[in-house]
Amino acid sequence: METIQVVLNSELLRATDGAARRVRMNRSALVREALRDYLKRLEMRELEGRDRAGYQKHPDVSTEAADWEQVASWPER
Repeated sequence: METIQVVLNSELLRATDGAARRVRMNRSALVREALRDYLKRLEMRELEGRDRAGYQKHPDVSTEAADWEQVASWPER
């Protein structure tokens, strides 16, 4: 592992330390986990954006979706 330095304002540092105590992990572990989660969400947003752009560039004009909706089984409310 590499060691880095991160500058946090005092409010964010207090919140981080409080969260670390609540989940019983040290500050570094909490920051690593939070960063991993953020990077996963960022990747998902980028993939969704790429998919959205592709669908906008080549919209689905077939009736395939409508065909499936006719035979789909939807749960009752």
